[in-house]
Amino acid sequence: MENILTNFWNLLAYNSTEPLLFNSGFFLYFFLFSIVFAYFFIDYKQAKVIFLTIMSLYFYYKSSGIYFLLLILSSYIDWIAGAYISRSNNKNYRKILLIVSLTMNLGILGYFKYTNFFLDTLNAFSLGHFDLLDIFLPVGVSFFTFQSMSYTIDIYRNELLPEKKYLDFLFFVSFFPQLVAGPIVRASDFLKQIPIRPVLTKKEIGYALFLIMAGLLKKAVIADYISINFVDRVFSWPTRFTGVENLMAVYGYVLQIYCDFSGYSDMAIGLALMLGYRLTINFNAPYKSSTITEFWRRWHISLSSWLRDYLYISLGGNRKGNTRTYINLMLTMLLGGLWHGAAWRFVFWGFIHGFSLAIERVFHIPEKMKKQPWYIKLIGIVVTFHIWAFSMIFFRAQSFQSAMDILTQIFTYFHPEVFSQFIFAYPIVVGLFVIGMISHFIPAAFEEKLQIFLAKSPTYVQGFLLAIIIWIVVQFQSADIQPFIYFQF
Repeated sequence: MENILTNFWNLLAYNSTEPLLFNSGFFLYFFLFSIVFAYFFIDYKQAKVIFLTIMSLYFYYKSSGIYFLLLILSSYIDWIAGAYISRSNNKNYRKILLIVSLTMNLGILGYFKYTNFFLDTLNAFSLGHFDLLDIFLPVGVSFFTFQSMSYTIDIYRNELLPEKKYLDFLFFVSFFPQLVAGPIVRASDFLKQIPIRPVLTKKEIGYALFLIMAGLLKKAVIADYISINFVDRVFSWPTRFTGVENLMAVYGYVLQIYCDFSGYSDMAIGLALMLGYRLTINFNAPYKSSTITEFWRRWHISLSSWLRDYLYISLGGNRKGNTRTYINLMLTMLLGGLWHGAAWRFVFWGFIHGFSLAIERVFHIPEKMKKQPWYIKLIGIVVTFHIWAFSMIFFRAQSFQSAMDILTQIFTYFHPEVFSQFIFAYPIVVGLFVIGMISHFIPAAFEEKLQIFLAKSPTYVQGFLLAIIIWIVVQFQSADIQPFIYFQF
């Protein structure tokens, strides 16, 4: 009996080597317990909020341990700051409160994510000899700080009324489907849903199931298999592989990160919808984009719109002349790159996109592309895809040197005859790559038909299809469950 209790406690307790993931068996029971209790045993609306908040905090505890207290503290400070900003008509006092909120959020982000980056940079420029600190990075800290920070900014701008109940605000910040990797939810979109009794239509249930199943296939089958069996090997030691293999690894990573991140977003939106809460779309077939400008309207939409509304516009946007507009674009993307990771290669990744956006704006390429025939747009799609792929070399590589090794192999040691050998050596990787790219370009109308089919299907058919998806996931599953790429951001 004692062993059973010990094992049960170990299962429930935080384990740093096994953070709670959507694609884990434990999460399946966690979510089923949440939804069953929330909708079959708890009828009182506020009790559901209390229950789901507790479950969300427990989810974060299982992901980051004791740092769930950091989430509670930061959300409380922002809730208090928002309340006092709203009550005051004193411009200076309001600004001081906003600065307190921003300092707290950026301070949390800066300490956990950028302390060692700062120390390492000082060491690199011989400005000191500092030992790097052993700092644990709480999962999703970049997401919940941005989410909470936008709340006080919106109140300061008089675009949002403060939330009266701290419990509701904590529920908004901690809501577990999107807590650790987005989408970055706006308070104006989520808080208004809390007082409303959730009611799901059959169409929405079909949509939610479609997203959950699609997300599982993207992440646990395509992204994980391509990563473990090919991409990681090449990026770990690019000089051991030919240019063909390095190029295919770059293409593979481009598909991997899309399937990994959009897969998480799909599951987050689907799981939230099953609980009765509607989150905004986060990806809209970004590889169909014919310009980088269009790409950032389709990729990680919640982040790109956040950077636009709270950074680019705050810097002046396009209101202060062309030169300032280009500078603002560049600064926004440089900081967006740094948000993704505490390394100079992420800053360079941001530079590539800031420069591309500025060039497109100078020559009015997005406007011109809308008027072009399909074959010119196709060329634009190919060019945009390869600008993205080039930038992702620096995003994925462990260092600038590793990134340069990949480029050197591609341009000086290509050996096209290896391509046929690659296909025969990695048939499943190639097959999944083809399936992933084809599915990405499937017309939206076809996806909608699948959703309608799921919505109209009997419950046993829906359950059977979900069981098939889970069986496929298990067949492709490696020994260790692979964390989501954006958990590190």
